Amino acid sequence: MAAGSSTQRTRALRADAQQNVERILEAAIGCLGHNPEASMADIAKCAGVGRVTLYGHFPSRENLVEAALTRLLARGEAALSEVDLSADPGRALEALITSSWLLTAQAGALLEAAQSLLPPGRVHELHAAPEQRVMDLIRRGQAEGVFRDDLPVAWLANVMHYLMKGAAADVAAGHLDPAEVPRLITVTALSAFTPP
Repeated sequence: MAAGSSTQRTRALRADAQQNVERILEAAIGCLGHNPEASMADIAKCAGVGRVTLYGHFPSRENLVEAALTRLLARGEAALSEVDLSADPGRALEALITSSWLLTAQAGALLEAAQSLLPPGRVHELHAAPEQRVMDLIRRGQAEGVFRDDLPVAWLANVMHYLMKGAAADVAAGHLDPAEVPRLITVTALSAFTPP
């Protein structure tokens, strides 16, 4: 009986610890998504945990930022795996924007925080897959004559990223309705990508 009670207590503690990790990561994504300079104390407060609990799971800001960025990028990968990028490049771009603009904007703010903490190679490694997906789509659009080829692929990918980040900032400031954002980004990106 005592052994069973001990096992149940251990499981309850593990479940509680896992819930704390979940709350901390979600708080980090939210806080750092709005302010890349958010402190560990800000994140702990947002998560509803004490600083000791936060540091018990993430001993440094670097650990927490990397874990939050990894989680957000994994969400993006899950969302993008559902998108058919083999369709017409313009339609594929629209589907990509619609499914991922908000995650991309949040990841941008987290990337900003990560760039000041993580080694450059690690930041690139974490962000390589989503970046490659966008660049491959742009290259295919250029090869098919749907997207302009007089500008570098990396520049066009950055244009799309800047549009998403700017839209997220406007939504946060109350200047844009989130429901309108995918259409606005798509129309603007397609006009920028269309051959002159």
